[in-house]
Amino acid sequence: MQQTTYVRVMAATVLLAVGLTTTACGKKQAAMPPSGPPEVGVITVQTQRVALTTELSGRTAPHLIAEVRPQVGGIIKKRLFTEGSDVKAGQVLYQIDPASYEASLASARASQARAEATLGSTRLKAERYQDLVKIKAVSQQDNDDAQASLKQAEADLASAKAAVETARINLAYTRIVAPISGRIGRSTVTDGALVTASQAAALATIQQLSSMYVDVTQSSAELLRLKQSLASGVMKKDSASSQARVKLLLEDGSVYPQPGALKFSEVTVDQSTGSITLRAVFPNPNQTLLPGMFVRAVLEEGVNEQAMLVPQRGVTRNPKGDAMVMVVGAEEKVESRVIQVVRTVGENWLVSGGLKPGDRVILEGLQKARPGTPVKAVPFGAKPVAAPGQQQQPAAAKK
Repeated sequence: MQQTTYVRVMAATVLLAVGLTTTACGKKQAAMPPSGPPEVGVITVQTQRVALTTELSGRTAPHLIAEVRPQVGGIIKKRLFTEGSDVKAGQVLYQIDPASYEASLASARASQARAEATLGSTRLKAERYQDLVKIKAVSQQDNDDAQASLKQAEADLASAKAAVETARINLAYTRIVAPISGRIGRSTVTDGALVTASQAAALATIQQLSSMYVDVTQSSAELLRLKQSLASGVMKKDSASSQARVKLLLEDGSVYPQPGALKFSEVTVDQSTGSITLRAVFPNPNQTLLPGMFVRAVLEEGVNEQAMLVPQRGVTRNPKGDAMVMVVGAEEKVESRVIQVVRTVGENWLVSGGLKPGDRVILEGLQKARPGTPVKAVPFGAKPVAAPGQQQQPAAAKK
C-alpha cells in the first residue's frame, strides 16, 4: 500500500513539472516580437563640387646653383670665406698668387708704350711723304710704303692695348669671386694648392636657398587623361591663373606651410619610364627645404562640379574585378549595381557611371543585404531602434 502511494506521488510531481515547463515556453514564445526586414545603413548619392589633386613624389633642387672654378692657374694663397656661410655675389672667395700676372701686365703696358712711340714717328713720316709726293719730291712707291707703315703701326698699338687688357683681366681673375649670392659649401682645396684654369673639379659650390625647385614625375597617361577631362568640361581650372597651385608634404609627413606654383612641364616623355618631369617652385624663407630632400607634391588638377563620391567601405569587387555596390531599390529591395570608378578621393571613390543622384548605397549591414531581399533603409550612422520587449529593465525591476 505504501509503495502504491509513493508511485502516485512521483507521477503527480512529474506531471506538474511538465506543465510548468510548457507554460514557461508558451510565455517565452508569446514574448518574442514578430520579425521584420533587417535594417541597413545607407547614404544617398548626391553630386558635389570636388577639387581633385594628384600626389607625386620628387626631390628638391636649389633655385640657383653655381660651381666655383678658377679661370687662371696658380697657387692658392688664401681662402677668404667660412665654409657653410652665406656669401654675396662679387665677394672674394680665394686669392691666387698674382706675382706672375702682375709682371705680365707690366710687360704688356711696356709693349703698348713702345707701340705708341713707333706710331708717332711713323705717322709724322707718312704725313711728310704725303705732301712731298704731290710735288714729285719722293716717288709714289715711297709714299705708299710710308702709308702702309702707318697702318701697321696703328695695328701694333691696337694689339698692344688688347694685350694689356688681357693681362689686366687675368690679374683680376687671381681674385676668385662668388658668381651668385647664396650659401657656400665646403672647400675642396686649401691654402697652397695648385689650381688650373677651367679645371674639372670645382673649388666650392654656392646654392641659393631662398627659393627651391621641386622636380616630380607624372605618367604621360595621367597627363592625357587630365587634358581630356579639361577639354570635355568634366573638370575646370580652380583659378584664373595659368599656374597650378602645389602643396608639399615633407619626409616626416608634415605639411610645408608655404604653397608653391607649377612653373615648368617637360616637353619630352622619358622612353624608359613613360613619364614627364614637372617642376614647381616654393619660397623657402626659413631654409626648411634643403637640396636633395625627398618630398611629395600635391598638385591641384582642377575641379569637378558634378562629382559623385561613394565611401570605399561600400564598394566591393565581383569575380570579373568590376567595382560594384548594393543599393536599396524603389520597392525597398536590395539591388546590385556595377559602377565605374575613376580614382580615390580621400576615403571615397570618385564614380563616373553606374549611379545617379538619389540612389541609396548600402554601407552597413551588407551581410544581411542579398539581391532581391527586402530591407529597411536607415541613414548610415543612425542608432538602431531597439525591438519591442528588448528594452533594458531598470536595476530595481531586475531585482
